[in-house]
Amino acid sequence: MPRPIELLAPARNLECGLEAIRHGADAVYIGAPRFGARAAAGNSIEDIARLVAYAHLFGVRIYVTLNTLLHDDELPVAEALVRDLAAIHVDALITQDPRLRPSGLIPLHSSTQQDNRTAADVRARQAAGYQQVVLARELSLEEIREIHDAVPTMPLEVFVHGALCVSYSGRCYASEYCFGRSANRGECAQFCRLPFDLVDVEGQPVSPRLRQRHLLSLRDMNRSAELEALLDAGASSFKIEGRLKDVAYVKNITAYYRQRLDAILARRPDDFCRSSFGASTFTFTPNPVKSFNRGFTDYFLHGRTADLACHDTPKSLGEPVGTVKELSRTSLSVAGTAAFANGDGLCFFDADRRLVGFRVNRVDQQGRLFPAEPSVLSALRKGSSLFRNFDADFERQLSRPTADRRLRVQWLLEEVEEGFRLTLTTETGHTTSRLFLHPHEAARTPQAAPIRRQLMRLGDTPFTCTEADITLHLSVDYFIPASTLADWRRMPTEGSISGPIPQPPGPIPQPPGPSPQAPGPSP
Repeated sequence: MPRPIELLAPARNLECGLEAIRHGADAVYIGAPRFGARAAAGNSIEDIARLVAYAHLFGVRIYVTLNTLLHDDELPVAEALVRDLAAIHVDALITQDPRLRPSGLIPLHSSTQQDNRTAADVRARQAAGYQQVVLARELSLEEIREIHDAVPTMPLEVFVHGALCVSYSGRCYASEYCFGRSANRGECAQFCRLPFDLVDVEGQPVSPRLRQRHLLSLRDMNRSAELEALLDAGASSFKIEGRLKDVAYVKNITAYYRQRLDAILARRPDDFCRSSFGASTFTFTPNPVKSFNRGFTDYFLHGRTADLACHDTPKSLGEPVGTVKELSRTSLSVAGTAAFANGDGLCFFDADRRLVGFRVNRVDQQGRLFPAEPSVLSALRKGSSLFRNFDADFERQLSRPTADRRLRVQWLLEEVEEGFRLTLTTETGHTTSRLFLHPHEAARTPQAAPIRRQLMRLGDTPFTCTEADITLHLSVDYFIPASTLADWRRMPTEGSISGPIPQPPGPIPQPPGPSPQAPGPSP
């Protein structure tokens, strides 16, 4: 049986969650009102309930993060919050504090904050009743494979994209020590993004090049080229980091990984399948270099490599767009193939390796760029490398509706003694049938084509079908007015939207152990 595979996207808020689903996520993780590892990304129970209702139409799972360590007096509050989340049918909680134990109310997932690095760690989580484990980011392919082979019934969740911490998750105390802001309480001050001097035991600089450099700042993870290898190593859930990212980031990165994963699933249908329903179509071409990034690394997937750090800056570099070809007092030209637009944000490193950014005020017909602040040109030199960290045209595309997700449905229209019965069956397996009292009036012309055309008009519903999805069991051509058919068509579709929660195809394998649980995420 194919192993269900999950693309897990982040949601800062309801808007991001809805767009993650539209852009192809099989699951979404979102912060609870309190106790999430991103203190600035909490959401109301009402908003989470709305997200759950929309997600479950497609068999998409909603995981809520309660992945901070709790003070003793907070435990009753957290337990009450768990009951509230269970009441709105959240699919799992991602937790760090071991006192939040599986209770039968909601399945628990072990957050990466629990530092899940070994087969022994994962076995312990399984014995405690967790139903999915978020592995430490630092593991290699071989280490992931070893864990899967040792604990094959535990679904493994791995990070594939986004920001990296320089420490093991859940084991960094620098922010707490220096600033009184605990990363394990969702208040990380991002100590590792600050500039430092590297000095010897006598306090002398080791090298002038290592003064005020971002020595602990890592590049961002991008494992899009390694998805199939991760699948073969035993990963079942692919997680995009980013619960503080904006909706444009969620759209672009989710759509990009959806396309990459779908290509693999299409080639290997006997091995893997999607864990949700519905196909997404996009009005743009996803491209991860156009979203916030500090340069990319696959991290420790193939062992420690030289491309881990971004010592020069913790800010977004974006995409390389060429080098400076010519300079004047007010403008510059670029050698390269990139096209520019008014409003683009460009950046470069000056002679002291400091990142300098500027906004393009105007692009003339010859392609010359006129910065909003011409004084920035004094820091540029011919041959300087340029990066674009804000693509105005791309951002304009993403500011509009960019994806549509639809469920494939089938219609059956048949005559019965009292009139006609219309049945809608969605790809989730949910069926809605309605009996309509209507006279059997023979038509003067063939009716199959107009009936099919009317049933295919699914408009703003989340459904789609083709002529091949429509079956007519009619002994003769009956006349049914188009307006009547339209009314009939609306009733089953409305019933399907409010129907029971669809189950994914062969849910992600569940481990044996105490009180059955289900899936959920981490920070």
